[in-house]
Amino acid sequence: MATKKWVVDPTHSEIQFKVKHLMITNVTGSFNIFTVNAETDDEDFTKATISFTADTASISTSNEQRDAHLKSADFFDAETFPHLKFLATKYENIDQDGSYNLYGDLTIKDVTKQVKLAVEFGGIAKDPWGNVKAGFTISGKINRKEFGLTWNAATETGGVLVSEEVKIHAEIQLIEQQ
Repeated sequence: MATKKWVVDPTHSEIQFKVKHLMITNVTGSFNIFTVNAETDDEDFTKATISFTADTASISTSNEQRDAHLKSADFFDAETFPHLKFLATKYENIDQDGSYNLYGDLTIKDVTKQVKLAVEFGGIAKDPWGNVKAGFTISGKINRKEFGLTWNAATETGGVLVSEEVKIHAEIQLIEQQ
């Protein structure tokens, strides 16, 4: 088996999250600067060594005031904790189509917790320029309070402004390194 190294194709990848606002609608955000590195035996991603890093200061919700609040100490504290990180630790329930559960250690604000992500393997293809690429759709959810993202505000009806649950969705395209 040949070891292969893969990196993210940032122009064909995105990392998004959704959080309930006022508990009635979702606000969508993304991280615009991130890296993904993988090492596989041949093209088998079900045992890959995978790491992901996102720059917390690159968070974007299409609202400058909200983005500044998310970068502040109330949430990500981007100045003190410039990155969030994920390291894959375990793969399970691998389907014939290549879909599986991926477990890993997610670190936000120096708090590390194991998370479970659902991975749909889209396949491997060669682009018109000869680059070998692999595609993945990834989803999961975390409780933001478990990572020290505890800020909230009460509403006049007794509810909260921001939900604890954060839904994660990513479309990732990796490029094999020659």
